[in-house]
Amino acid sequence: MHAVVMAGGVGSRFFTEKGSGEKPMVELCGRPLISYVIDTLKRSRSISHIFVVTSPSVPQTREYVERHEDMKDVDVIPAPGLGYVGDMVHGIHAAAIREPVLVIMSDLPLITPGMIDKIVSIYEERAEPALSVHTPLSVCKKLGQRPTTVFNRNGELIVPCGINILDGRLIDEEQPDFNLILSDLEVVLNVNTVEDLKRCERILLERSG
Repeated sequence: MHAVVMAGGVGSRFFTEKGSGEKPMVELCGRPLISYVIDTLKRSRSISHIFVVTSPSVPQTREYVERHEDMKDVDVIPAPGLGYVGDMVHGIHAAAIREPVLVIMSDLPLITPGMIDKIVSIYEERAEPALSVHTPLSVCKKLGQRPTTVFNRNGELIVPCGINILDGRLIDEEQPDFNLILSDLEVVLNVNTVEDLKRCERILLERSG
């Protein structure tokens, strides 16, 4: 399965004041956020090729992926800056993906190859053409996060995690999706604030021993 990393967004005021204003390039333990996601996808057994979709707002991100030694086998797709959905559709068309594709945000530095493989495996067992990963709102609140998007699924409030699998053949259509509910930190903790960044740093340092 191919993977598309969405990396076109500009960061919040924190990221703008502290750096380039490009969220994918915010440093975590000395590395850009986007490098964690790409490294994980490279080590996943389920992913065969990686595309990174950028926008006019993130020139440094595009340059980093195009020129970094470890990114030689990653393809960059410059999108026109139509917003998340518009740029995603543009990217999948540009990559000529006509099969299921994993789409992931660039601000999930804790994601692991095992988690990617688990999500793909569950998708392959489902009949729906699409899958979306969510987490309970209660889990986000425990972590002090303030999600901007919340859905009600059979009475349970859930939050999208920024990981989806879509059928590339149907990318211009609304696709029925299976809501995969997970509470693992790997998918729950994305970086939107200084506190998120510090929390991820602590977890990564613990992982490294």
